Amino acid sequence: MSQDYLQFVGNIKRKTGIDLSLYKEAQMKRRLTSLYEKKGFSNFREFFSELNRNNEVLNEFLDRMTINVSEFYRNYKRWEVLERKILPKILERNKQPKIWSAACSTGEEPYTLAMIMNKFLPLRDIQIIATDLDTNAIARAKLGIYPERSLNEAPDQIKNLYFTKEKEYFYVKDEIKRTVTFKKQNLLADPFGGPFDLIVCRNVLIYFTEEAKDGLYHKFSAALKKDGIFFVGSTEQIFNPNIYNFETEDTFFYKKK
Repeated sequence: MSQDYLQFVGNIKRKTGIDLSLYKEAQMKRRLTSLYEKKGFSNFREFFSELNRNNEVLNEFLDRMTINVSEFYRNYKRWEVLERKILPKILERNKQPKIWSAACSTGEEPYTLAMIMNKFLPLRDIQIIATDLDTNAIARAKLGIYPERSLNEAPDQIKNLYFTKEKEYFYVKDEIKRTVTFKKQNLLADPFGGPFDLIVCRNVLIYFTEEAKDGLYHKFSAALKKDGIFFVGSTEQIFNPNIYNFETEDTFFYKKK
């Protein structure tokens, strides 16, 4: 790790509590270098000095490092499995399951969960906790305003039922927004709470080192009830689920033993 970047990592940890050394260095460094060059800085020292005094630059940095690529019903077939196979079993055990959308980004995932849950329960009985490290992403999630591209995989029936459309933007209806409680959370440092019936954490763990991932799997397992389900992204298969007290329930779904 270069001295310039090492110092930057230390400064960021002191300022924000975020530990950049737990992310893959080459990937993170590349992303942040392109950001500071775009801003007209030539090294990490200059960049930190600016984000230390300028909240706008700090927010842009947080945005860049907490990768916000999200869509409603992303990888649609997996959500079908959740609806047809996983949720009915969870609801047999608990009529008001405790659900957590971890690293929820700008809110598409927890809102998708609420829309699917509404096929089984009235909205007033649905409570989803959604957490993310990025306060900007959480603020945007609470607004619930999305460009058309975010709804590429959402069925038309869902668009009509749960959104109002103005020009090219879709607004999540208030009754859906009320089902989700958003909170700031650092997965690597903060406690998880629980126990949960369902934890959804998709398309995030690929950005962590193997060591950090291993620690997180143990934490997720500990936060689930017995028979609770852990739902991961389509590039995040766990090849040794037994280590974490999981068994495979379906592709990308793991049940706590």
